[in-house]
Amino acid sequence: MASDPEPGPGRATGSLYRTVAADLREGIAAGRFGEAGRLPAEGALAEQYGVSRGTVRQALALLRADGLVTSRRGTRRVVLGAARVQSFSELLSFTHWARSMGEEPGGSLDSLVRRRADATECEQLRLEPGTEVYVTLRLRTLSGTPVMVERTVYPPRVGEIVADLPPDAVSHTEPLREHGILFTDADHTIDVVSANTDDARLLGCRRGSPLLREKRRTTDPTGTPVEWSQDRYLPGTVAFSIHNSLASSALSRHARDGD
Repeated sequence: MASDPEPGPGRATGSLYRTVAADLREGIAAGRFGEAGRLPAEGALAEQYGVSRGTVRQALALLRADGLVTSRRGTRRVVLGAARVQSFSELLSFTHWARSMGEEPGGSLDSLVRRRADATECEQLRLEPGTEVYVTLRLRTLSGTPVMVERTVYPPRVGEIVADLPPDAVSHTEPLREHGILFTDADHTIDVVSANTDDARLLGCRRGSPLLREKRRTTDPTGTPVEWSQDRYLPGTVAFSIHNSLASSALSRHARDGD
């Protein structure tokens, strides 16, 4: 990566540390630092990228939140793993996240139905009983490899837009954003479920095999729900990381209720 000067009045510092983090992330994925290798010191990284140490610290903090590096007496150590890490420190669509990892995202629509919302969907999307919703079932891939089955329930105003998208649309989030539908906040719940018939057919696994499930309710800037989704991942294809601090903790533990 070419050395960039520290931002002037017209440049945003926020994008700069993310650029540094993305380049380091690419180097980690490529094995540039070796297995369990050490990253260069903060001063050396600052000189390499032509930025301040503060910018480097922000980039390293982002990598730490992603579970890629850890600190040992002031030395950053690379943490390598086979699974792609998805961090909850920032809200990214599957497509954006995949591309940030150097992967090519894919999506194929298996089904889209319009029906009345059930009790759980009405509660999650804050809908009146009897409201019709749009339900999609999609296979998501990373560089051509199936990794996840996505089940998403959309309220009417969002579902009408999704229904007009081509079946092979890689992203639903990006065209929705173009229509003014913004995904700004989300509540996540992670658990393990058994693959059903659709999961087995789309992912190529056995029925009953364990899958990592992420249940997610996403809202727009006004706090209005825009999706209720249940994503089921093949084991070993992704890992989730959550960064906690005394100032703000995003992780809570709940006893599992029956579905």
